[in-house]
Amino acid sequence: MVVLALTLLVGSVAVFSLGSLLWVVGKHFWTEHIPEGITHPWRLRILSCLFHLTMTWGMIFEKLGLCYAPQFASFLHDLTPLKRDPDVVVKDLHFGTIPVKLYKPKKPSSIPRLGIIFFHGGGTIIGSLRTHNSICLRLSKECDSVVVSVGYRKSPMYKYPVMKDDCVVATTHFLESLDVYGVDPARVVTCGDSVGGTAATLTSQMLVRRPDLPRIKAQILIYPLLQLIDFGSPSYQQNRNIPLLSWDLAFYCFCCHLDVNISWKSVVKNGMHLPPDVWEKYRKWLGAENIPERFKNRGYKSIPWGPVNNDAYQEIKHSLNYTCSPLISEDSIVSQLPETCIVSCEYDLLRDHSLLYKKRLEDLGVPVTWHHMEDGFHGVLSALDYGLLSFPCASRIMDLIIQFIRKF
Repeated sequence: MVVLALTLLVGSVAVFSLGSLLWVVGKHFWTEHIPEGITHPWRLRILSCLFHLTMTWGMIFEKLGLCYAPQFASFLHDLTPLKRDPDVVVKDLHFGTIPVKLYKPKKPSSIPRLGIIFFHGGGTIIGSLRTHNSICLRLSKECDSVVVSVGYRKSPMYKYPVMKDDCVVATTHFLESLDVYGVDPARVVTCGDSVGGTAATLTSQMLVRRPDLPRIKAQILIYPLLQLIDFGSPSYQQNRNIPLLSWDLAFYCFCCHLDVNISWKSVVKNGMHLPPDVWEKYRKWLGAENIPERFKNRGYKSIPWGPVNNDAYQEIKHSLNYTCSPLISEDSIVSQLPETCIVSCEYDLLRDHSLLYKKRLEDLGVPVTWHHMEDGFHGVLSALDYGLLSFPCASRIMDLIIQFIRKF
């Protein structure tokens, strides 16, 4: 009887797993699009299906009340063994209650080293200290730097502004303790990918008001998320169905982070979540006229401002705070930011965030180094050490970042 029960259980799990896989693969080919400009499209297809498979299983567990879907997906992502490097010492620490990983070259240095504060991406819902371990190892080794990777709390369990607060607290703690870690206070850099780029530039902006702390030397923003206001720019239209960040997934992350009802999806997509006077106020920074024409060649249609849905506006209006949308910070803050390196990807939903921020920084006299990956897509750097599933674009981004940091 026990053997029969186990056989039925194993069979049920196998059928469930196969059914989930077929559903995910079918949905991928039906809803997602991979442009010809992306090299190794089948690698991206596999990565997309694996991600959606973990989220599909997670959604089932969420329906059962066991955990949030992103929590389950993160759990599976973190099962991957950590890469190690004999030349880098890695320590797990806590800055207060915030977990961090500290990376330091094993070889002694006669002078204080450059410091890098790294914030991982993942749309505020996934990503961890483990998923970006390989990136931090390379930064520490090849830049001869002390790297602190911040393990901020994520959505949907922790809503805005928890992530922002964790990142600011961890950064402040590190800057107040640089001598403990052998870091030169004149050479501290912030760095992050995706929503980690949000944290990198937001902490840099907030530290402008902290003359008592060492000044950030540079910021590195890798396909960053910089505003939660306009969801209809050229890149949002052109890249809305491209893995690994579709329009629907981006909106899901938005709702998880800001505790917004997902039923406002069509309202936001049609630009009806903000009043005309708000659109007009931020047009000088967010308007499509600020984006070079060559980035509109793959198709773009201006979305007219519709009648505002006041209920949606009341729920979403805190996205107008610069701590949610650092792209709209005041000139008095942005003009004081340090030298910046921005990496954008052509097939990224968030591409235009980089283009708009680059223009703002340059208009205000901030030095900007810009690299645009013509074959890049959102999240490509995370696949840096995925072996057969990695992309040449990821290695190029990593090399460019290292080259930029070595200047300091």
